[in-house]
Amino acid sequence: MKYLFILVSLLIGTVSFAQTDQEKAQANNPLAKITAFNLQQYYAPNLTGNDEATSSTYWLRYAKPTGRVLWRASLPFSTYSNPETGISSSGLGDFDLFAAYLAVSKPTLSFGIGPSVSAPTATHSTLGTGKWTLGAAAVAFASVSPQFQTGGLVIWRTDVGGDMNREEVNILAFQPFAFWQVGNGVYFRSAPTWNFNLEKGTYNVPLGVGLGKVIKIKKTVCNFFIEPQYSVLHYGDNQPLFQLYSALNMQF
Repeated sequence: MKYLFILVSLLIGTVSFAQTDQEKAQANNPLAKITAFNLQQYYAPNLTGNDEATSSTYWLRYAKPTGRVLWRASLPFSTYSNPETGISSSGLGDFDLFAAYLAVSKPTLSFGIGPSVSAPTATHSTLGTGKWTLGAAAVAFASVSPQFQTGGLVIWRTDVGGDMNREEVNILAFQPFAFWQVGNGVYFRSAPTWNFNLEKGTYNVPLGVGLGKVIKIKKTVCNFFIEPQYSVLHYGDNQPLFQLYSALNMQF
């Protein structure tokens, strides 16, 4: 994914695509009432507990509005390797679904809230929880100006069924985000996800600053970005000390 971003950035640097300021600002809006498909990757070359352990997760995300409800389905494909323990696995993770009721849907402010659920679809025990989980999520997006957008996403879930031999699940995730448009579809960004395992007491709080580019190809708005993230607070094993977040997000 990171090489795709670099290649496309070099190519589009010499090409001009017509796009409005509103399209550029809304390209990062997770509540945009537009059908979207995202290809995202988190690559972590260093994990706590073992410097040689690595992880990589590709997320396939599809969003579809139906009336005032925006559906977002996500499926991860992960690879985890720990030479010290000899554990290495690749495959599907747990399927994730979020239904956001758009309580506010304006060009300058969007707010959605609704249920969040995950299914134990992981093909290996290290790649999923082995549990059905249920909870709630809320997300807000504010376009303060054509140059600056901000907001945040919060998700809480706990297990409601599944493998009785697996650990119980009680997780909280918060993703603050901010975007600064600098012109010609280029923008600076920060969108780290802070993860808290309330059951085990482990956590990871990264910070990051990245670069993105928004272009429009015919009727599709394409958003390419790459964002290095560094953990400033963490506790527990297998927490990323550094990770590279990159993606191609498309709105149709």
